[in-house]
Amino acid sequence: MEPVVTTAFTPWLSLLGGVLIGISAVMVMGMFGKIAGITGITKGLVATLPFAGGPDDRAWRIAFLAGLILSPLLVVMATGSYPKATIPPSLIGMAVAGLLVGIGTSLGSGCTSGHGVCGIARLSRRSFAAVASFLATAVITTTVLRHFF
Repeated sequence: MEPVVTTAFTPWLSLLGGVLIGISAVMVMGMFGKIAGITGITKGLVATLPFAGGPDDRAWRIAFLAGLILSPLLVVMATGSYPKATIPPSLIGMAVAGLLVGIGTSLGSGCTSGHGVCGIARLSRRSFAAVASFLATAVITTTVLRHFF
């Protein structure tokens, strides 16, 4: 039997993270009139490539994604180490998970951040349904993986 991995309860850090996510979502909506969903931001960035002929709003999209990429470096600078991963690394498992998330994002017309943070805040019925689906799938997947594999 595999040992149970526990994650430390960090209410203040979690609250701070939630506040920062909320502030960034409000800023993106207020400044650019866009939803702060990572999939939409990335998809929009690809659409703004010169050959795609989309709107020229690359700068904020690049800045938003750069912040996501550079944030762990700030954690390392502040603490001296990366946060400890609590999931077993599996390249194949992560590739399959990424593919499934991509398919689900396309089918659901948005990602967890777009629906969960922005859609629910706007009282979107579609986002409530999407988040309920995300959570149910997460519970089922975790239960199956932890108890049957």
